Amino acid sequence: MELFYFMVFGALSAVVAALELSKNSKDRINTSPAFNSFKNNYLVVYSLMMAGDWLQGPYVYYLYSTYGFGKGDIGQLFIAGFGSSMLFGTIVGSLADKQGRKRACITYCITYILSCITKHSPEYRILMIGRVLGGIATSLLFSAFESWLVAEHNKRGFEQQWLSLTFSKAIFLGNGLIAILSGLFGNLLVDSLSLGPVAPFDAAACFLAIGMAIIFSSWTENFGDPSENKDLLTQFRGAAIAIASDEKIALLGAIQSLFEGSMYTFVFLWTPALSPNDEEIPHGFIFATFMLASMLGSSLASRLMARSAPRVESYMQIVFVISSASLLLPIITNFLVAPSKVKGGSISFAGCLQLLGFCTFEACVGIFWPSIMKMRSQYIPEEARSTIMNFFRIPLNIFVCIVLYNVDAFPITIMFGMCSIFLFVASILQRQLMAISDKPKMESWTAMDPEAEPLND
Repeated sequence: MELFYFMVFGALSAVVAALELSKNSKDRINTSPAFNSFKNNYLVVYSLMMAGDWLQGPYVYYLYSTYGFGKGDIGQLFIAGFGSSMLFGTIVGSLADKQGRKRACITYCITYILSCITKHSPEYRILMIGRVLGGIATSLLFSAFESWLVAEHNKRGFEQQWLSLTFSKAIFLGNGLIAILSGLFGNLLVDSLSLGPVAPFDAAACFLAIGMAIIFSSWTENFGDPSENKDLLTQFRGAAIAIASDEKIALLGAIQSLFEGSMYTFVFLWTPALSPNDEEIPHGFIFATFMLASMLGSSLASRLMARSAPRVESYMQIVFVISSASLLLPIITNFLVAPSKVKGGSISFAGCLQLLGFCTFEACVGIFWPSIMKMRSQYIPEEARSTIMNFFRIPLNIFVCIVLYNVDAFPITIMFGMCSIFLFVASILQRQLMAISDKPKMESWTAMDPEAEPLND
């Protein structure tokens, strides 16, 4: 069965290489030297930020367990992280529109570095503070950087289609290649060099510090709403008005929450799904395989977005249906393949089938990220971009907290079935978004907010 892992990894590697090397003029976008310099600068920073995030992921649970904490205590730490992202992260992330996106990106670096430092302490209270800081940083990572990029791209007068190129490359590198390299580097630090489970967190802090230095020296500041009379509550109210009054924004938020909720639930479920009887599976290698599948998806997305047809709103309907079907495999194999009752050993035949389905889902994730980024750049008003993007993460964080709290209360097949239903609903909402996507864009936020004063006063 060990050969099976290498066959899947090798096949995905060959497909990704073939896709990248076979791109022709129709699959590439002609750009300017100024844009290429801007894009490369952003990709370097984004890759460093994602390296700081990916290095920590595989070792958070392991580090807590080495400090002697049980599953319940560790679960509370994880819930604190998502809860912090929902509460404090929404507030801090929303301040990016008012105080500046560059400043928010620097705040992300500082907050995450402090979170890494707390990992040196075995004290539960200190670790809890670290999870709260990490939750705030996560909200900034998934809102401030994209908001800065979109605003800066438009401010410099680059063509709108070029933004798709930056999105797809960012996901290909940051959520694919960097994730794989971070996993290998973390394994080198912990296992090969025996530096201990806190070493990846120290390395992450170094990458974040380097990225912060580049932001300081080469990025310019940009803002959302320029009016000075709005406090945070007024800003929240304006964002809520924008979501409620524009069906496209509301649909986009629902689609994002449904997909990301299913994706984060999958992160907790894939290990017990592949090893229900404590089969020995190479977690690190499987993780790298998933990230390779995600790279395949982002490579496909770059081809799709380089062409005028099909539109993002159109092909994402198919992507959501495929992702929904892929997460049905654990349920199907449970009925069609007799479960093994032998403890230990290598991965079962049902596990092999599920692994192929999970790789398909990860490929859909790779298509999802640059595609949702492009749709957000089209539909979310610039004045409230970071605020609305953080609003979208509130139902996501509530959902993940509920799942974490009740992860042992439901059979794994029920959890996968729930995720599959969510993804199918996302495809229906995507179809509705496609139907109304040609409607005129909503009027500016400041015009809709009754308390906003004219900007020319």
